[in-house]
Amino acid sequence: MKIDRIPLYQTLEEQRNSKLLIYYTSTRQGLETQIAKDVLPKFSNQLDNIGDTRKITLFLYTNGGDTLAAWSLVNLIRSFCKELEVIIPSNCFSSGTLMCLGANKLIMTKQAALGPIDPSINGPLNPMIPGVPDPHAKVPVSVEYVNAYIEMAKKDFGITDQKNLTEVLLHLSEKIHPLTLGQVYKSKSQIQMIARNLMKYQKINKERTDTIIKFLCSESGSHDYSIRRDEAINSLGLNVEKPTDALYAIIKQIHEDISQELELENSYDPRILLNNVKGQNGYQYSFRRGLIESISCTDVFLSEGTLQMHQDPRTQQLLLNDNRIFEGWKNE
Repeated sequence: MKIDRIPLYQTLEEQRNSKLLIYYTSTRQGLETQIAKDVLPKFSNQLDNIGDTRKITLFLYTNGGDTLAAWSLVNLIRSFCKELEVIIPSNCFSSGTLMCLGANKLIMTKQAALGPIDPSINGPLNPMIPGVPDPHAKVPVSVEYVNAYIEMAKKDFGITDQKNLTEVLLHLSEKIHPLTLGQVYKSKSQIQMIARNLMKYQKINKERTDTIIKFLCSESGSHDYSIRRDEAINSLGLNVEKPTDALYAIIKQIHEDISQELELENSYDPRILLNNVKGQNGYQYSFRRGLIESISCTDVFLSEGTLQMHQDPRTQQLLLNDNRIFEGWKNE
């Protein structure tokens, strides 16, 4: 609960000589959320409460999300401070890693993990998921997987002739819409440009910057690749601070308390929830799926509604009905 975290926030601000902002997106299985543009007004209000200050400490936990939202968020925070540091207690992947590149310094625990920043394209023209009847269920198209397919044709199969490469591309365009492929190319250029602009705050020379961006965008091999603290320091050369035992204890307490509040370790299974409910009213829920918090203000992303089971009159099969009445941010 926040009332238990406030003393920890105050101690952290005193130790870091900064103002603290917390941002969590849910990684709870079945109730995941992502970095999105809807957080910008909430962060703006939080920052207005803080006011202009020398230093802001962002306590960040996320599996990623919208690239441009992450870019806008870093620029918004930096407009209120001269120095930005990011504390990473655990997961900070994809667009979360991109946000970290815009910090002057990262504080990484032993459990902290960054990841590649190569984006995936999600749109109405993406391929449908085979065997899934839902027309809205689409396969995300990874920028680097498209590049890997073309590189495989060249290197592993020795296809270098322009005519044969054209056939490879034509075959690919039969599986993935040409406009989506164009978006893939645009996204790759965009993510590299954004990363380069953000990394100026790390004060790393151009050669090292190019190496880091190349690794994060392609050479890591998989979007699921985890970059731990030692690799971030020794291989990438990012400006990383190892927390003291005292600082680590505070970070761990804050992370564990928020994890418990958002139930990050409990997978979401609506049928189990309904099994524990008697009567016809179903299960009324209010799931906390995101958190933006400072000492003076809290915004929570909520999903609220009722779960019910009903029987299909034709097939007699029991079906789950999720009557969601609210989903969005609320100030507490």
